[in-house]
Amino acid sequence: MLPRYENKLNEIRGMISTLLSQIIHSSEETLNAFENDNIDLYETSRVYLKNLQLDANKIDNEIIKTFALFGPEADELRLLVAYLKMTNEIDRIGDAVKKYSKRLHDHCAGGCDMSVLSNAIVQLHKTTLHALQYIAECLQDMERCDADDIYRKVMVEESKNDDLFSIMEKELLTLIINANELSIEYVKVLGTLRKLERIGDRAVNIASLMLYAQKGGEIQLYN
Repeated sequence: MLPRYENKLNEIRGMISTLLSQIIHSSEETLNAFENDNIDLYETSRVYLKNLQLDANKIDNEIIKTFALFGPEADELRLLVAYLKMTNEIDRIGDAVKKYSKRLHDHCAGGCDMSVLSNAIVQLHKTTLHALQYIAECLQDMERCDADDIYRKVMVEESKNDDLFSIMEKELLTLIINANELSIEYVKVLGTLRKLERIGDRAVNIASLMLYAQKGGEIQLYN
């Protein structure tokens, strides 16, 4: 392909990388807010995502324009398809991070006692962060990135995520049964933590798309 096309691919990859970095920063700030019981940081964390939908739409538009202008084939087409689907997953992760931050803020501000779960919540949150950080590192240098290695690392974090969520789900169900007037609040906490579980699942989807971009095959095999 022409150098102009390669430059466009690098531009799109850079836009995706920037969007993911903003999501990671937001997630890190939310974790910091929870660990340090700093209510103000929750609102700060969501500032990173104030243009989330707009930025994701810009990336989609650039990808569609690239399809139209260059008519890519084979490997180039595969990479663009992967980028388009990655952007959708990243957009949904960003939305989940934003909602998680808002709902966790509401739980903490409302005085919900989550002390019995605090350590597990932190560890659950870190699994999603680690998975997203692996993906971000790969996006910075797609040509040298080993997609197989990234996929394995993300899968390890997602497995930890599933295990931790299952443990907390059992703990919360016990609290819901015994909490009486607080039972509704603990049901809401469970829904909030499920956001982290779904982020882990979507991180695996992105890692799968990286494999597809590098190795080809049927895209259904990577979802």
